[in-house]
Amino acid sequence: MSIQRHTVIHEGPGGPFESTAFLDPSAGVQPGLLLFPNFLGAQQSYAEIAEDIAGLGFKVLEVDFYGQGKRASDGETATKLMGELVSDRAVMRDRLLGALAELRKLPGVDAAKVGAVGFCLGGKCVLDLARAGADIAGGVVFHGVYDRPPFPNAAITAKLLICHGWNDPLCPPDATAGLAQELTEADVDWQLIAYGRTGHAFTAAQMPMNEARSFGFQPDANRRSFKAMENFLAEVFA
Repeated sequence: MSIQRHTVIHEGPGGPFESTAFLDPSAGVQPGLLLFPNFLGAQQSYAEIAEDIAGLGFKVLEVDFYGQGKRASDGETATKLMGELVSDRAVMRDRLLGALAELRKLPGVDAAKVGAVGFCLGGKCVLDLARAGADIAGGVVFHGVYDRPPFPNAAITAKLLICHGWNDPLCPPDATAGLAQELTEADVDWQLIAYGRTGHAFTAAQMPMNEARSFGFQPDANRRSFKAMENFLAEVFA
């Protein structure tokens, strides 16, 4: 098995965008997955995750949701770019749907079997893609952000796995319960795994856990959540 990387330039609202495909050309037809990174956008750590997921038997598109040439050099610039993206959730939704269309165009992708995985801001992307009624089989959210768009959801058909750090200050218990209520009212096939002694960004190995255990890498939750993702994807795409 040899995972190759290919740059994918695609159009969309505010585009063009420069995403990256990870695939094994010799593997034949496989399910496709979007990978939405955290608020820093495309970076080497997520390229490594995309490659690992591709090794599980998927064609993966790591999504550029900010735009070609718009790259965060630090937390300040990332926060500015994120603010611009989420300021108009309808435009954001259309960017996500455009990325999904590009995923289906990748060579060897089974267009009937696609899904999405996201981290932090990328987790919000997964949820908003599902809320848009996108035809995806499943979505996985790691330490996501749960607030709803300011307009009604379409019918959600995707199965969802939410992996959550219980101490996450960005999504305290009331926000987490709100997401559960939203998905239940929409009759979604959902599951939520909450990890104790764990906060936001628990998969970010380059970010040490703070003293309050509310932010930063938590190796146990990281390991357990990735195993949960593997099991979920194996079930959804069996």
